[in-house]
Amino acid sequence: MMSVSTHLMFQGGKAQAAVDLYATVFLGFAVVSVEKYGPGDPTPGLVKIAKINFHGHPLIIIDSPVPHKFDFTPSMSLFVDFDQTADLDRTFNKLAAGGEVKMPLGDYGFSPRFGWLTDVLGVSWQLNLRKAQ
Repeated sequence: MMSVSTHLMFQGGKAQAAVDLYATVFLGFAVVSVEKYGPGDPTPGLVKIAKINFHGHPLIIIDSPVPHKFDFTPSMSLFVDFDQTADLDRTFNKLAAGGEVKMPLGDYGFSPRFGWLTDVLGVSWQLNLRKAQ
């Protein structure tokens, strides 16, 4: 059996901050398990692997024990559909705090309300209001 998960690798010990932030922003963000590096590991106390259920989507969040010259890019983003404008706006504003707005909330034709941003941790999000059926 195969499974697919989105994998977010943080540097500098930001994984726990990401888990904490997203758990407060999204009601359907459930931490399944968190394993941290131990005293004999290269980065004790940092997140070795956090397994998340994000509205039924598996998400893995880690702290890299090795520094890298690359980080997140907006070309890969998490796309989240909302049913309520208020929930979309609240989430957008929380994630945009300290981050960078790529496309402010608005009607872009393909959606009645859409916004794209990079949060304070460097993760790119596209937040969309579903069209009425």
